[in-house]
Amino acid sequence: MINLCLALVPLAALVSLIATAAVIRVSRALNAYDGWGVAGQVKEAPRRVPNTGGVAIVLGFLLPLVTGVLKLRGIDASPDADWRNDFTLLPADLHEHLAGIQARTPLALLLGACVLWLHVLGLIDDRRPLGAWPKLVVMAVPAIALPLLTTLSPQLDDTRLLTLLDGRVGGVWLSIGLTAVWFLVVTNALNFLDNMDGLAGGVAAVAGSLLLVGALRNEQWFVGACLALLVGACLGFLAYNAPRRGGAKIFMGDGGSLVLGFLLAFLTVRATYFAPDDAAARALRGSGAWYALLTPLVVLAVPLYDFTSVVLIRLSQGRSPFVGDLQHLSHRLVKRGLSKRVAVYVIWALTAVSGVSGLLLARAGAWEAVLIGVQVVVLVGVIAAVEYASAGKAENGR
Repeated sequence: MINLCLALVPLAALVSLIATAAVIRVSRALNAYDGWGVAGQVKEAPRRVPNTGGVAIVLGFLLPLVTGVLKLRGIDASPDADWRNDFTLLPADLHEHLAGIQARTPLALLLGACVLWLHVLGLIDDRRPLGAWPKLVVMAVPAIALPLLTTLSPQLDDTRLLTLLDGRVGGVWLSIGLTAVWFLVVTNALNFLDNMDGLAGGVAAVAGSLLLVGALRNEQWFVGACLALLVGACLGFLAYNAPRRGGAKIFMGDGGSLVLGFLLAFLTVRATYFAPDDAAARALRGSGAWYALLTPLVVLAVPLYDFTSVVLIRLSQGRSPFVGDLQHLSHRLVKRGLSKRVAVYVIWALTAVSGVSGLLLARAGAWEAVLIGVQVVVLVGVIAAVEYASAGKAENGR
């Protein structure tokens, strides 16, 4: 199954690559270019670059996923099914996992519906910018609906944070609420990060790749397959969006960044890091210590730092935290002397460093976890300290 999951990366990349090339041509014909944004938003002068790349990212992810689960849904999964003894194009590794894939089909389709909801929201916002609060309300619909529906429906697996607290604090409702908040925060964090060529797509690809390693190591095939598709979709898109001389040929727009954020939030919730009552699961998935639950925070530390710092800066200035400006981490690095391309590469590298730490955390012993925690805190602290110490020079050099 590992090889099959990894094979989804080039498959999604190919779909996304072809789709991106097609979307560029169609968007240019329709004059679907980047614009000025909502009233009060501060951004660089728009370039004549299409901002519809999210279409290609969504196709790269959803087309293989939905096609695969629907094609496998009607196959008899019983151990003595006749097709198992005949020639079949179905890979051998899928035979024993067919029933499990079919059991995940309703969840995959629900995920697809949420992705399309956010994609349409993003496409509308990219063409006719929406106000911050109406947009947030629409974003909240899948963030609340997915954990709620998976809790209420017996056909869906629970997709919630901290389910181990169900019998102690607040029942399932605390978990549903925390999961919805996590979805909104990570979705907005990736949306905020989409402010320079290749930045959001590269960060999503790096974080997704490290989460993919963890999922495959833990034999979480549904999560692994989805992460492989996410990484592949980003790589195909980055062929046209990565920093380059002359600039990117296409932007993902909100139609892509909202989707990437939601998918990362969903997949970090679906992944298993902590199995306190199951010795076999602990042996398979690593240590059963509680700190393994912090893995998503560590892997996504850099986009979460950018999101938190930007919100605090805007609030301190008496501005709405959801109206864009040029005060993101990437912009702050450029003000301190880095080129835009180098700033993007630095943030990719910082994401890789924190992501590797998160990957190690799930199987670390107690003292190792302390070292990992210190490393990540120091990493974020150094970034913040350097930014604070050089803030005056950056302002004077503007």
